[in-house]
Formats: sequence, structure tokens, C-alpha cells
Amino acid sequence: MRWNRITTATAVSAAVALSLVACGGSDSGGSGGSGGGGNTTQAEFDAAVKGIYSPSDKKGGTLRMAITEKWDSTDPGDTYYGLSWNLVRNYVRPLMVFKSAPGKEGAEVVPDLAEAAGVPSNDAKTWTYKIRKGVKFEDGTEVKAKDVKYAVARSLDKTTLPNGPTYFNDFLLDVPKGYSVYKDPTLAGVAKAIQTPDDYTIVFNLNKSFSGFDYFAQLPATAPVPQQKDTGAKYQLHPIATGPYKFESHDPNKGLSLIRNDQYDPATDPNSGRKALPDKITVAYNVNGADIDNRLQAGDLDVDIAGTGVLAETQAKILANPQLKAKADNVPAPRLNFTVFNSEVKPLDNVDCRKAILHAADHEGYQRAYGGPIGGDIATNLMPPLVTGAEKFDTYGFEQNKNGNVDEAKKALTACGMPQGFSTNIAYRADRPKEKAVAESLQQSLKRVGINLTPKGFPTGDYTKLYAGKPDYAKANNLGLIVYSWGADWPDGFGFLSQIVDSRVIRATGGNTNLGIRIPEVDQLIDQALKETDKAKREKIWVDVDKLVMEQAAVLPGIWAKGLLYRPDTLANVYVSDSQNMYDYAGIGLK
Repeated sequence: MRWNRITTATAVSAAVALSLVACGGSDSGGSGGSGGGGNTTQAEFDAAVKGIYSPSDKKGGTLRMAITEKWDSTDPGDTYYGLSWNLVRNYVRPLMVFKSAPGKEGAEVVPDLAEAAGVPSNDAKTWTYKIRKGVKFEDGTEVKAKDVKYAVARSLDKTTLPNGPTYFNDFLLDVPKGYSVYKDPTLAGVAKAIQTPDDYTIVFNLNKSFSGFDYFAQLPATAPVPQQKDTGAKYQLHPIATGPYKFESHDPNKGLSLIRNDQYDPATDPNSGRKALPDKITVAYNVNGADIDNRLQAGDLDVDIAGTGVLAETQAKILANPQLKAKADNVPAPRLNFTVFNSEVKPLDNVDCRKAILHAADHEGYQRAYGGPIGGDIATNLMPPLVTGAEKFDTYGFEQNKNGNVDEAKKALTACGMPQGFSTNIAYRADRPKEKAVAESLQQSLKRVGINLTPKGFPTGDYTKLYAGKPDYAKANNLGLIVYSWGADWPDGFGFLSQIVDSRVIRATGGNTNLGIRIPEVDQLIDQALKETDKAKREKIWVDVDKLVMEQAAVLPGIWAKGLLYRPDTLANVYVSDSQNMYDYAGIGLK
């Protein structure tokens, strides 16, 4: 997830009224539509979607989490995974934060480190925040405005910290190209962009009016970082805590452990809804996906932190057993699981070669890779139905030809000068069996028309930084197809589409979330949308962006995602919010 440009204060006032999630390469995002009114202590299907399952304020115990592979980073200035944005609220405090609450209430952005929401001036090009007094780092040092300034400034360095969003790079005033605090320890290069007139005031100056800056202020990158303790890329091993937990240990190959932060004062945290119920939180890395599912059912693991749902074979088992199904939640999200066609890899620079893939693909096979209908609906275009203003259309007849159209695929191959087909590689995240299943399904269905795919698995933690999201590597290694997943940072056209279709966000250094879409007309439409103050007209432009991307056959939409999450009997106070679209890790506890 990363963004580009906004030009008027009113252009996005309605757009940012919805929830923000992290996702690049992210794992979950957007508005799941959870109800937030049906609290219950009885195990029943979707109990945590409808309200709070087993409400509790009981403190104690160890919350045990696991994931098949580590995510991009635990550094709040270098992370873009939804699961990470969910977890990070436990150990750091950004200026603003999504409230820890079920349903729609959880989509509310509230003050956290800041005393109140930002105060705009200068036609919403200047935003001022007051820092709460008495908030301390884990070593007892009081947080000052300079620590927030340094945190945001360090996040601008996309060579050292390539994974996080580029909102601040794109919107802050006069930030030098390639800026790095490690080359500018006095922060002279951001003197115009970020100002701290006193110890408890921070001012952000923008190059464009932006009425929704509070959504930027909730990004983890605004969590304070003491400059003298910044270790650059190694900071992820022990981010300095301001939240209710701090790092006890962190082995990048094994996992991490969070314990209570005795310098955290709940009195300074009246708005966030954090409960900090467990005494300890552990996350194990590199755990086999089937083992995670089995351990959840056995009760010796509490949460699959990825938040994307159980494996397909586990889904079938759960749905067939009423007792297991009562402990499951089918969580929808404004998320698309899809495959990008890298336009820099021949012959995919030819639109007809790309269309051949769209026609040949088995769309039901794509859906089966995620467990069938329980894992999501077949996508016919990019924007999921939960995105505000989205319009469903089916340019290539995916719903009519769910298993592909071989005749149309062959016509497209002839039109692109490759009547016998061609060969290329397909990239996926190696620790994600569903993505591997997608690659294998496409390999089989495309082979019918002579398109030969060789699946290539890459580690999740470096997928966008070093491999699929690094243009030179992807081109040199013939990564023509790239399996990916994207959830809205907030569910409108700007929040969903910008960072995956705007060619101007692609960086040579890697860490990209646009994995190969380069359509100048799309870039122009995006600029039109950001200048449009009429909400209905603006939403129509985003639909036009979606349609143009599909007309140019730049991606293969897979499914509009749902996840079947499993909650063991060990858990209490479990709910899904419209900001997280997985279990809320700042509210969850243990029985």
C-alpha cells in the first residue's frame, strides 16, 4: 500500500471517512462489514463478526501466535502488512490510531499519542498536533515532538526502510529526492516539511491540500523513535516501546516475545480502546501452515497472526463439523487476490498476449486455491464490492466461462504473434500454500493453449523488496506473472487502486506494490480523480480507472477475498473491526 497525489482539500473529505488498513503485499484490509452488536459467550459461527465473542476484561496469560514466515518488518517505519499494522498498536503509539472496538466503531480514527485530531490551516496544507504530556518510552524518557519528527523523517528513506508507505514522501513539502536521516542527522532536509515549535507541538506542511491527514497520522511511522537509539535496518529487532508492551526478545528466524511495558500509563491512553489483556504475547515464525491449523484446533496455539484464514483442507473439515464451525468466522474484506502481468517481461508487453492469459485462465481453479466460495467470490475486475463506489463489470466473461475460454485465448495468441504460445515464470510467496495453488492452477489451465508457466516461490519477508517488487530482478528473472494480494488502505477508489496501478509509485530500489502496471492513461485518470471535488463524479473516475486497467489486460483478478478464521476455546474478547478485518490484536484476551 502506498499513495500518490491529492490536490484539493475537499477532493477526499468523503473518501477518507472510511477505514484504513495495511496491506501491501498486505494480508488483510478494509471494511469487513462486521456488526458490532451481537455480543455472546456462546460459540457460534460468525460470532466475532457480529459482535464480541466472550467479552472480557480479564488480564493474564500468554497469547500464543504463529505465522508461516516472518512478515516485512516489525519496525513501525518500515512495515506494510495488515497483520503488522494490527499488532504494532500493542508496542508503539502513533499520533492517531484506529479504535480497538468491534464493527463500525473500530473504523473510527481517534487520538493516541496526540491529544486531539489534527488542526488544519493554510487550506489544509498545514496540520498541527499537540503531543500528550507524560507518555514515556520504555526506558522512562518522556516522548517529545522531536521524536515524532525523527520517526516520520526516517521513514522517508526508502533504501534503508523500503517497505512502508510513501504517503509522507509524496505529500510532505520539499522533501529532497532520496532523502535519508542517516545522511542528514540534523534533519535540515525536512526543515520545511516538519516543524516542532515546542516540545509538545508538531506541524506538518504539505505540498498539496489534503483534508484527510488524520489517516496519515495513524500510520505506524508516526510512532516516536528516539534518534540516539535508531539502528536503521536493525531497529526492527527492538523497536523502542511506547505502548503497553515492549520487546522481550526477537530472533528474526524464530519469532518474538512481547512483555508488559512498565512505563506505559493507561491514564495517557483514554481513546484508543487498547485493553492489553495478556501478560505476554509470543509470535513464532516459520511454522508450517497445516501445523498452525492443527494446533489452533488442539488449543495449544491461540491465533494465526496472518489473519487470512485456514488452509483449504482445514476449511472443509471445519465446515463439515458443526462443533468446529461454531468456532469459526468468515470475514469479508475489500481485498483482491490477483495476478499481475509484468509489462517489462516479453511478450507481456503486448496486450493481446496478456488477453490470452485472461481468456485461458481457470477462474474456478483460482477460487479453489483459496478454498472455494468460502474463501471469496470470483473477481471480474479489480475493485471489490466493499469499496465505496465500486462497480462490478465483466469485460472478458469470467462468470460465463468460469473455467476459461480456450478458443478466445488462441485468437488472442494469434493476434499477439505467438500462435503456438510462449513461456514465462510465475512468482508467488513460498510460504503461502494458497498462492502456490494459484500458480499451479494457472500453470495447468494456460498449458492448454501453449502458455507454459514455471512457478517460482520467494520468501514473504522480501517478496516486494528484493524479488517480485524489485523491477530489475523481476525483469532479469523473467517474472512475467506475479501472484499478489491487496487490501484497501481505506476502502474508496483512491485507497484501493492508487498503489497498485499508478506507474509513478514504482521505484527502482524495490519494495513496490505496483508490480508492473505502466499505463500512462491510468496515471492521467488518477490525477483527474484527485482533482474532482464531486463525490459521485470522483467515484465514476475510479471505476473508469478499473475499466481501463482491465481493457489493457494488465492484471488477472482472482477473487474478492474472505477468510475463514478459527478461534480456539482459549480466547476471550474476540472481535473483528471494520479497520482490521481480522481479529483485533489490541483487544483480544484469554479465558
